[in-house]
Amino acid sequence: MSSPLLTLFRRADIPLGVRELAARGGLTWDAADQLGLLLFLLDDPDPGVGTLAQDTLDAIPRAVLEAYLARPEVTPELRAVFAARGVEPGPVPASDDAPPLVPEPVPDPVPDPDPDPVSATELEPPSEPEESRPQVLASLPVIDRIKMALRGTREQRTVLIRDPNKVVAVAVLGSPKLNASEVEVYARMTSVQEEVLRIIGTNRHWIKHYPIVAALVANAKTPLAIAMPLVTRLNERDLKLVVRDRNVSDGVRAAARKFVATGQARRR
Repeated sequence: MSSPLLTLFRRADIPLGVRELAARGGLTWDAADQLGLLLFLLDDPDPGVGTLAQDTLDAIPRAVLEAYLARPEVTPELRAVFAARGVEPGPVPASDDAPPLVPEPVPDPVPDPDPDPVSATELEPPSEPEESRPQVLASLPVIDRIKMALRGTREQRTVLIRDPNKVVAVAVLGSPKLNASEVEVYARMTSVQEEVLRIIGTNRHWIKHYPIVAALVANAKTPLAIAMPLVTRLNERDLKLVVRDRNVSDGVRAAARKFVATGQARRR
């Protein structure tokens, strides 16, 4: 029932305001992460956080929760937790799309002036609004940077994905505006924290996109445990590029070389 975001909460010293935001269901729009965080925060050292988490769980319509628990990707462990709370899976939902389980608590979303998908080569916007400048965003309190990461513009996300605070950077990956081409840009960045690349590499939706897989393997900062299994999914051309790239770790290059030599590369 764990996830990269939940693991981060378990091992990091998360500020009270961030825990309160998560207890309201506002840190991520991923249903599995929402439930995992809410259950974890029930035992928060601050009783107010535990109360908020319980209130948020209680506010989820039972039918919505039952429908979510019926989804095939829900783990037996999560179903068992809710079975102990008297909630069993309902009818299998017809749609593969899982909407947020709780209402979005962050008010006044900031409109994105450029709704078109970002090119994978467009690492920086051509013009930088004042509110998107790194020094301006860095001066904001952590809780405000998290809200901006979730509801801000693409330019703001591009800055905040590199935030030194892990929770802020991870919050960018929870933005409902995020698209695959934007994630590909992040997967190529060597200026992000390893936690960001780990979350991208373990997200089953994002690694369905071949460019994201290729970007993660070629990124020297991608944790070895993430990059190595993805090597097998590269085509021959990209494998040869990895073999020649001395910035890639020796282990990944050796695995790529083996696949090229044995002719196991995927044809694309």
